[in-house]
Amino acid sequence: MRKIVLSLLAVLFVLTASAQKYPGLADTPPMGWNSWNIYACDITEQLVREVADAMVDRGLKEAGYEYVVIDDCWHGERDSLGFITDDQENFPSGIKALADYVHSLGLKFGIYSDAGWTTCGGRPGSRGYEYQDALKYAEWGVDYLKYDWCATDNVNAKGAYDTMLRALAKAGRPILFSMCEWGDNKPWLWAKDIGHMWRTTGDIYDDFYGEDDHGTWSSWGILNILDMQDGLREYAGPGHWNDPDMMEVGNHGLSVNESRAHFAMWCMIASPLIAGTDIQNASEETIEILTNEEAIAINQDLLGIQGFKHSKTDSLEVWYKPLAEGDWAVCFLNRDSISKEINYDWKATVVKDDFAKRNANFANTTYEIRDVWKHKNLGKTKRALKTTVPGHDVLMLHLSNIEK
Repeated sequence: MRKIVLSLLAVLFVLTASAQKYPGLADTPPMGWNSWNIYACDITEQLVREVADAMVDRGLKEAGYEYVVIDDCWHGERDSLGFITDDQENFPSGIKALADYVHSLGLKFGIYSDAGWTTCGGRPGSRGYEYQDALKYAEWGVDYLKYDWCATDNVNAKGAYDTMLRALAKAGRPILFSMCEWGDNKPWLWAKDIGHMWRTTGDIYDDFYGEDDHGTWSSWGILNILDMQDGLREYAGPGHWNDPDMMEVGNHGLSVNESRAHFAMWCMIASPLIAGTDIQNASEETIEILTNEEAIAINQDLLGIQGFKHSKTDSLEVWYKPLAEGDWAVCFLNRDSISKEINYDWKATVVKDDFAKRNANFANTTYEIRDVWKHKNLGKTKRALKTTVPGHDVLMLHLSNIEK
């Protein structure tokens, strides 16, 4: 009897002991590509291979994008033992062969599932099959799991995501865990030790500002999503990031100016940079935005602190992001459709960031000003900044502390 009791206690300990997410997978915001925004369910293994090739050929891999993620609708049925299979019509070689191909290019491979009975696209979800699915993902060579929130009934969100975390840990392969819970249960309050990143809002769509009402839920424009990040910066940092959703940069609903502003602000708020456009056929302007190494460096800064809105005058906002080694990123965001003049007196500006415990007093400290998009120096903060920001665009600056 004593042995039975001890055995039961051992099992109970295994079931209740806290699992840990894999460390080191998201020390800076993850970068990659996801199929949903541009292709939705119209995906095939050939398409994903071609996108992976394009990520290499068009410079995204070199710029730091590493994950190739297939979203919903890759699933087939479950086999007689309950293991998930792939859709053989669209993925005839199988998911493992696709993952192997992505890996052969020096990239990483991501996949999608759902905490509910079905995915948002009506394919088999992972509820009740979490451990089997995690084992299958590890067998296939998956490096990234996006885990959605459809068809979950009244299941507890923290419990559901913790269950999949435990399953991934048990499977034994380092897999980045991207939680797509839409912010319904305020994951920023509890997900730090469960996921590497968590969605803070509903879905994005390719409009600079607007709402796409689907009846029971809505998709949101770029600025709407940005506004919803207010108050969340204290919850993000190395290994655990707020995720305002995949980027719409280059998609047909946005102008070049709007795509640039979108990308700049996602860099300023230390968002994961997950591209969601047609990489193969994207314009050179789109590729230049996505691969701007100076903007990406601001996003990937090792300090890992999310930027914040410092001030606003009419439709012109000024955002600051503390960077390593005493530097700052500054972004002037023009929310209006018409150009705005700037006459910014640095010496009259004091930046106080209590969260980062960082201050900038430009009257006492001089910084070198670098225009991130034009790739040129604009002088020093000893003089006022006088320029123009086009409508629905940004002026993004890197301030280097020359007195450090």
